[in-house]
Amino acid sequence: MSRILIYTSPARGHLYPIMDTALTLRDRGHEVIVQTLPGERDTVAGAGLEHRPISPAIVDLPLLDYAGSNPIAQLRRTLDRWSARAPHEIEDMRAAVAEVKPDLCVVDANCWGAAAYAESRPDPWAMFLPYVLPVPSPQTPAFGPGFAPPRNSLDRMRDRLVWAVQRKAAAPAINRLNALRSGLGVSPLRSVSDVYLRADSLLYLTAEPFEYPRDRWPASVHPVGPGLWAPPSGMPDWLADLPRPRVLVSISTEFQDDGAIVEAALAGLAGEPGSVVVTSAAVDPSRFDHMGTPAHVERFLPHATVIPEMDVVVTHGGMGTVQRSLAAGVPVVVVPWGRDQSESAQRVVRCEAGTVVRRGKLTPERLRAAVREALEC
Repeated sequence: MSRILIYTSPARGHLYPIMDTALTLRDRGHEVIVQTLPGERDTVAGAGLEHRPISPAIVDLPLLDYAGSNPIAQLRRTLDRWSARAPHEIEDMRAAVAEVKPDLCVVDANCWGAAAYAESRPDPWAMFLPYVLPVPSPQTPAFGPGFAPPRNSLDRMRDRLVWAVQRKAAAPAINRLNALRSGLGVSPLRSVSDVYLRADSLLYLTAEPFEYPRDRWPASVHPVGPGLWAPPSGMPDWLADLPRPRVLVSISTEFQDDGAIVEAALAGLAGEPGSVVVTSAAVDPSRFDHMGTPAHVERFLPHATVIPEMDVVVTHGGMGTVQRSLAAGVPVVVVPWGRDQSESAQRVVRCEAGTVVRRGKLTPERLRAAVREALEC
């Protein structure tokens, strides 16, 4: 039996996808400790795993990317925050390793400091990635804008330019991280893409049919399927009585100021046949009280039980919601708001599994038309 430490960033959207792996390891006889959000202690312990809280100093550094005025500013804000968390993660991991004495560490891809510390140890370690892999290949587009795969030399030139702009924007955060890495005795990173290739294994939490084909995957990268675990919960009593078609509108659990998606849905679907259900997650549900559209608005609902009962899911495009919907055979309308979400949106289109409304073109009318189209998928 081995002792395994799983270390996550302060996000439910990263904890829940790795729980399938954690439970499988536990069921194979290993001792599994999950170090994650302090508020998820009952969730982790209720699943029969040992919980260990990440440092409050990390929790107190939430992402502020949504305040960026353009995609490059948002990228810079994200990377700055990850590099700001890194020193706290190093100390957090150092204390955890001293106490837990793990045989294997499995680290969230967004935890740059924890990953650097794991790399500095002589023992094997793994990384897990619950979003689109941002590593270049000749067959895949530059990460971020949601381009289709390159078809010709102009597309490939476009992709090289985007990667170059992103590398320049990321350089200050990478330089700060490399200073920390030097203190740990590990080699410097050349770019953000390099982060994902330093572990002995990268558990890529997606299904290959959802990913663009590659002639050759990096040797350490292993697509293992989406993590679809969710805390056990019953079906809401009122759900069975809702008329069809049923539309779920779901936004990010990690705040990115995407409440406009809900507002557009409530306005656009007013008067449409069927029912609307909203999970507002990181946005206060009282924000939508004034909309006047009949809908069930809750901060959280159990997606694992609710999504299979839906006919369409309107989403910001987080990989967790998108892949859970597609696994249940439910088409999606993606309104990508930032982060990796344009990449998820483009893959939905290529899979013919739904429709997309771009953030800059979001209106109630366009969202209503997209829902109608998705119902035909």
